[in-house]
Amino acid sequence: MTQGMGAAALGAQDLALAALLVFVAGAVSLALRLELENKIAVASARTVIQLLVVGHLLEWVFRIDRGYVVVAVMLFMVAVASRAAVRRSERTYSGATLHAFLTLVLTASLTTFTVTHAIIGVSPWYRPQYVIPLLGMILGNSLTGISLCQDSLLEALAERTDRIEAELALGATRWEAVRDPLREAVRRGMIPIINAMSVVGLVSLPGMMTGQILEGASPVGAVKYQIIVMFMLAAATSLGCIVTAILTYQRLFSRRHQLLGDTISARQR
Repeated sequence: MTQGMGAAALGAQDLALAALLVFVAGAVSLALRLELENKIAVASARTVIQLLVVGHLLEWVFRIDRGYVVVAVMLFMVAVASRAAVRRSERTYSGATLHAFLTLVLTASLTTFTVTHAIIGVSPWYRPQYVIPLLGMILGNSLTGISLCQDSLLEALAERTDRIEAELALGATRWEAVRDPLREAVRRGMIPIINAMSVVGLVSLPGMMTGQILEGASPVGAVKYQIIVMFMLAAATSLGCIVTAILTYQRLFSRRHQLLGDTISARQR
């Protein structure tokens, strides 16, 4: 490991030493007979391979510095995040992945470009050093919120089918019948980012802020960027939850105010 003006440069031997830390998790698993050793090994290997591949890919994208390449990478990231968001839910319905994709395209791109263009003033708009990392942070948080929101709403609709259908039969509109479950689903999806905002700086030092400090940036300057990031994540997550809830609601209720409960299915694991 060599020292420079910014963060310390890491070599292969440093990563090898860091890998020893994973053995702590393996030792805990062995000591308590959790039988997680294989999963820890596989997860560790995937971490190394995936991050190294991404690192080399981003170096290539940064070097090319073309808008169409950045857009292609962004769409790929959104597609992967959409699939991950839907797979985390215990229940699903036909079209859920497409809805998640459309939600993330809308909310993530809107939030990312608001920050890069209107707040930071990035020029040109597609500068990958800004757009891709910020989009990655948005997707990582949004998919959690979306999956929690969707899971909560589908669970409520599946378990309260009789009650909802009774309300509809008594003259309630589809919105009146689903309003409370939908509101609770959006609330559940937003809780993680609200909790994160409540303890940021006191309990946790986020990755972007830590990275800037390691690179030699002023702590106050790094904090300013982190404030923007936290507000960005709150906006993206809340918008993602709302759009997800509305799309799910539109899909599972007909225009004749009927609950299409048979379209909800348990996810096959």
